[in-house]
Amino acid sequence: MQRLTTTEARKKDAREKIELGGLIVKAGLRYEKRALLLGVLIEAKKRIRGDETERSRLIAIGAEAFGDDGK
Repeated sequence: MQRLTTTEARKKDAREKIELGGLIVKAGLRYEKRALLLGVLIEAKKRIRGDETERSRLIAIGAEAFGDDGK
């Protein structure tokens, strides 16, 4: 039973990583260097921490990019 749970957790983790990679592609950043991508994400984390205005602004941009299937 424990092995099944571990397998399910691994599948869930793999799916999540694939979905996150899809966001990079959707943003048009597929061919950027990994260091740049990580830097952008770290900077975004700093910018939205405690700043609801910036967080809302970025959510609006993302929602518009998703169109009708926004999550």
